[in-house]
Amino acid sequence: MARPYNPGPKQFVFAVGDGNDQRVSVGDPQEAYVAFSAFFRERHSGTYTIEDDSAGHSLVLMPGQGVIARTEVADTPRSEYLQVDRANRYLPSAMLFFENGYAGLDYFGQWFSDLADLDASPETRGATRAATITTEAAAIREVARIWGDSGAVDPSNECYVFFDSHGVGDARAERAELLKLIEFLGIERVDAPAEAAEGEVWVRTDKRLDVEFERWS
Repeated sequence: MARPYNPGPKQFVFAVGDGNDQRVSVGDPQEAYVAFSAFFRERHSGTYTIEDDSAGHSLVLMPGQGVIARTEVADTPRSEYLQVDRANRYLPSAMLFFENGYAGLDYFGQWFSDLADLDASPETRGATRAATITTEAAAIREVARIWGDSGAVDPSNECYVFFDSHGVGDARAERAELLKLIEFLGIERVDAPAEAAEGEVWVRTDKRLDVEFERWS
């Protein structure tokens, strides 16, 4: 069983692999974030590691590869990997880690247990991620995560708009995942209006989504 993640005064170790690790003791997540932000900006490295030894959690930011990794050491250790498409995603991931460890990043993006999966095309990654979601509740939560990042409600309140104002080349992996999930949930996709951006996905509102989306608004 994984050890619980306990907030409050904590110790973290920041490292870039040069032997000059920085150990900090902080009273809350914001203090940890401020300390790590300074560490991140003062060093130029392809890899930055945050370790929380007391919880058995670690986060590895790999700007050189465009990847974030998270690890939890428990009875059954596990690691997951996330492809990063924007440079401004690294520090927010650190804040989520400081707030709630490994679990804090559950809804940060498409996590994969095999690093090799990140080498696949965005469309393949999206389909692979969707295939791991096998219950209605999990699918609704994932659809809500995708919508919460770039979604809107159309003026008629009849449709949800995913990837609002996005081009067709944006968020390809998440679009591929979304299309599989709305099919799995039996949610009706509708034609976007002519003035919509090419990458937008429009679906009919659904009471199941209404409830979950309230948490992401």
